[in-house]
Amino acid sequence: MGENLIGENLMDEDPMGDPVAFLQALIRAQRQGEAAVQQRVADAARRLGCTVERVRYRPSEVPMVAEFASVQAIDAGERESVVATFKGRGGGRSVIFFAHPDGEPVAAIERWRHDPFAGVIEGGRLHGWGVADDLAGVATLVQGLQAVLETGMAPLGDVILASTPSKRHARGVSALLHGGLRADAAVYLHPAESGAGMREIKAFASGLVEFRVTVDGRAPDTSEISHAAFAHRAVNPIDKIWLIHRALQALDARRGETVRHPALQQAIGRSTNLVVSHVAAGSSDAFARIAPGAVLAGSLSFPPPETLADVQSAIEAAVRGAAAEDAWLRDHPPRLAFVSGVSGAEVSPEHPLYRVVADAVRRVTGQAPHVNPLHTSSDIRNPIVQAGIPTVGLGPFGGDLTQNGLHDEWVDVEDYRRAVKVAAEVIVGWCGVGWRRFRA
Repeated sequence: MGENLIGENLMDEDPMGDPVAFLQALIRAQRQGEAAVQQRVADAARRLGCTVERVRYRPSEVPMVAEFASVQAIDAGERESVVATFKGRGGGRSVIFFAHPDGEPVAAIERWRHDPFAGVIEGGRLHGWGVADDLAGVATLVQGLQAVLETGMAPLGDVILASTPSKRHARGVSALLHGGLRADAAVYLHPAESGAGMREIKAFASGLVEFRVTVDGRAPDTSEISHAAFAHRAVNPIDKIWLIHRALQALDARRGETVRHPALQQAIGRSTNLVVSHVAAGSSDAFARIAPGAVLAGSLSFPPPETLADVQSAIEAAVRGAAAEDAWLRDHPPRLAFVSGVSGAEVSPEHPLYRVVADAVRRVTGQAPHVNPLHTSSDIRNPIVQAGIPTVGLGPFGGDLTQNGLHDEWVDVEDYRRAVKVAAEVIVGWCGVGWRRFRA
């Protein structure tokens, strides 16, 4: 399908008639919360002729496959996904378009220059709370299907639209997959954090493990408030945590030399990294006291097909090795806790899904897209790892994400329109289309 199939004249009095107006309507609904956004999506999908299901679930009850998270990290409440299915006429491949309607908790809106719930357009950018994370994706999945139907054609394969929570381990798409949702392919619709917009396809995601190490110390045997004069009789846990730190640095160096993935090596010259991001011990206003313990926390990124189990074993061995070389740590072993972890995943540029999506991007934008291999923990991994469904991601140019502590979050209006056209092209190229006998 070429650009000529997706018409430009979709404007009418209803926000469904124009992609930008529909996205603005979702931003306005965000003022009332996630449920209001989901209601908009459900209503819009029904108008397109979809069968709509509201799926309630609890994230803590969704089975973990090639991932894990601490109980404290997982959303404890009940959540809801909207799943809308446009039944194909038959003979085509099926696809799941998914995106997440949940944004960051509303806070610090006084920092915004624009009303975060008005959908203000300025300088070609549409501003709104959660617009780039991920209301633009939610709007795209609805508007992409509408763009196809507006031509008088309908998909041959089933098109499934899933607006499903994701943030803070909400695990919406995982719940749907474990509930039996299946298709021949999936596309994750989310604005590109890299700034490349529609010139980029997410077809690669590294895995990530987050961990914490705790070591004990021993205060000197004294009733004095100050420990300085007795420090030689103490065991300072800060000294011991640095032994762990050095062992992790050595592990990182070894992995940097031995763990290699062609895409990452070409992009940044390295395929895995271990980052120590937090060290804590003692009090910031008690300079002469030995802390009772110390904590180190960090994360390790790793490429597919390396497994979570292998990476965890490597971290465990590094910590265990550091403890074996120190008399105190041998008798008082460090406590290693894995906080969360996800596996990596990828789709080859030679895969039929990638070729269809890349061709769609090329037709709409006039540019050949590239794979950005630097996304870690991307949601494209969920259908791949948990259900064997090939998945790629794409989305418009956006920025100033609230989750990064910024304000006046935005997406580029024209690139968002291009995203809608690309989604429509993917439906045609992957599912196939035939003329409809009626309009939804």
